[in-house]
Amino acid sequence: MKPGIHPTYHEINIVMTDGTTYKTRSCMGKAGDTLRLDIDPKSHPAWTGVQRMMDTGGQVAKFNKRFAGLGVKS
Repeated sequence: MKPGIHPTYHEINIVMTDGTTYKTRSCMGKAGDTLRLDIDPKSHPAWTGVQRMMDTGGQVAKFNKRFAGLGVKS
C-alpha cells in the first residue's frame, strides 16, 4: 500500500438504541470516538419484522379524509 493516502483505521465505541455498547474498528472520527445509533437491528422493522403505522403530521388522516368517498357507490 502507498503510505499517506489511506485513512487511519482505529477502534471506536458503538452505542445501540437500547444502551448496549461494543467496540469495533472503523475509519470514522478519531480513536476512541463514540457512534450513537438512531436505528439498529434490534429496533428497525426491516430486521424485527414488526411494522408500525406512524402518522407523522396527520398524513394518514389527511389521506383518509381526501379519499374517503372514493370507490363507495350507493
